[in-house]
Amino acid sequence: MELIKKIKQAESEAQEIINRTKSESASQAEQGRINRVDALEQAEQERKKAIDSAVAKAESEGLAEVGNLKSQAENDRQGLRDKSKSKMAGAVAKVAKYLRG
Repeated sequence: MELIKKIKQAESEAQEIINRTKSESASQAEQGRINRVDALEQAEQERKKAIDSAVAKAESEGLAEVGNLKSQAENDRQGLRDKSKSKMAGAVAKVAKYLRG
């Protein structure tokens, strides 16, 4: 009789351990899922931040390049004006000389 009680008590304790282990396993699995979701969300935020940073940098560099190109174009135009001015005076003198005879 005593042996049967001990066996039943051992079975009951074993079932309790099994149930507790199942519960802990489920809890750990859920915590792991939550951690993965959090990691994915954080990675997505970092990706968006990197994209925004790259876009801002590209925009800044693009605006700087536009400014440089405008400045270079204005310098080129001014150089052409100066060059053509000096040649125009000579051409006008030749035409005037030709027309005078």
